[in-house]
Amino acid sequence: MPRYLSLVRIDESTAPAGGPSPELMRRMGELIEEMTKAGVLLDTSGLTPAAQAVRVAWDGERTSVTDGPFAESKEVVGGYAFMQCKDRAEALEWTRRFLSIHGPEWNLACELREIVEY
Repeated sequence: MPRYLSLVRIDESTAPAGGPSPELMRRMGELIEEMTKAGVLLDTSGLTPAAQAVRVAWDGERTSVTDGPFAESKEVVGGYAFMQCKDRAEALEWTRRFLSIHGPEWNLACELREIVEY
């Protein structure tokens, strides 16, 4: 079965200051439990804010390291879900369900990508 990575993209400047509410965490916990029981969810987690990140770049000759926050980034990866689904349609449905448990105070999107198997 194919595996998929759903990257949760968030605008940190508009996210609720206190992070996810207890109600949202409850709904996420229920969805995570359902996905785990269905055998779909392989791993998931949120990520620390971009201000705590570091970016390592390669210019063809050497690496450079830049500490966050990154001025050019409005939208950052705030979390991920690693899933194994029967097809893209199933992965898309789980991703839609994840987004739909968030309230109107959240401005986020998921980028769903299939893992290339070599």
